[in-house]
Amino acid sequence: MINQKSIERAEELKTRIEDYLQIKPTLTWGLKDGFVQEVEGRRERIMKFFNIGYSEWNDYSWQLQNRISDIETLSQFLNLTMKEKEDIAKVSKDFRWGVSPYYLSLIDPNNSLDPVRLQCIPTALELVGDGDLDPMGEEFTNPAGSITRRYPDRLIINLTNECAMYCRHCQRRRNIGDEDHHRNKDDIEDSLEYIRNNSEIRDVLLTGGDALAIGNERLEYIIKSLREIKHVEIIRLGSRMPVTLPQRITDKLVDMLKKYHPIYLNTHFNSPNEITPEAKIACEKLVNAGISIGNQAVLLNGINNDKYVMRLMNQELLKIRVRPYYIFHAKHVKGTSHFNTSVNDGIEIMEYLRGYTSGMAIPTYIVNAPKGKGKTPLAPQYLISQGTDYIMIRTWEGEVIKYEDHPTHNIKDLIENS
Repeated sequence: MINQKSIERAEELKTRIEDYLQIKPTLTWGLKDGFVQEVEGRRERIMKFFNIGYSEWNDYSWQLQNRISDIETLSQFLNLTMKEKEDIAKVSKDFRWGVSPYYLSLIDPNNSLDPVRLQCIPTALELVGDGDLDPMGEEFTNPAGSITRRYPDRLIINLTNECAMYCRHCQRRRNIGDEDHHRNKDDIEDSLEYIRNNSEIRDVLLTGGDALAIGNERLEYIIKSLREIKHVEIIRLGSRMPVTLPQRITDKLVDMLKKYHPIYLNTHFNSPNEITPEAKIACEKLVNAGISIGNQAVLLNGINNDKYVMRLMNQELLKIRVRPYYIFHAKHVKGTSHFNTSVNDGIEIMEYLRGYTSGMAIPTYIVNAPKGKGKTPLAPQYLISQGTDYIMIRTWEGEVIKYEDHPTHNIKDLIENS
């Protein structure tokens, strides 16, 4: 028989989710019915402008070749003021921009604060504020080729500066330049040789730019070469293509990748609006082939520094089988200070997620120590104090509890003295 206390506790827990249930209908996300229809309408308009059909739209090569990077074309799809056009032109002199037609279709043309628009269309704010063009000190963590090495057992190979869309908050915007270019063969070979000669390297991340911006044949050569190095256990890909150009996740790509398991992919959803039917198909193709996907969101002012938005995004990610992995505190990159938030924003979000959604939907909040000093996790304080045989802890509901804690004894001694 169910007792009254259980019923009362269940009712109490229901009250703790009421705020979210009231807010959620006012939020947007990529799989929400009304949003899907709006995007379809914008897609049709873009296709009509380029005079193409669905075969071209679904061809990632066409999407890359037709990235929108001029104000005149952009203004066909977004209602830009004269000042906004002038500001984009000014920013273009210092920082490149470009957006795939697919990603552009996600933007509300009348909303200058659209979370997708803020990530891909320049504003005058990029020309003010301080910051560092190389906040991670990659110039000083490059022992060979195109490697970045910050940790004892793993490293990065930077393959290209090309992306389907150039994020306005990018930590490597200094490398974008004016033209796309892949790292040359000598740099890649030097990188591979360095890994061969350093047997402690067990985990390699291929990134850029975007690792999937290079062709399948070239990418397979690099992955195959890594897999032939006995001490390399894990190969990871860093790619925003599932978000900004999901058409890139083709059957041919997936069939190639799954030959070299274990392969992992880290991607970069920042807004629930990016979790679209196309993104869902792309992610499910990868996961169905055994390629686990982790999401590395960046905490961005005006885009996701809201506890309800972050909760919705992480729950939507799990529905498409993407694991929320990290929330990165935005780095102090030159021209991106308007995206920076307080660390308290991140702590508040983590506090809100814990206990209010499943553990799988709770990433680790990370501050990158400057100049390549590595990832530092931050979390709300749940350990209040400790004594010789107890600790005082704070639960996710804020209740402070005394918890017994005893020293660890050697298991061998325990067995012998039993």
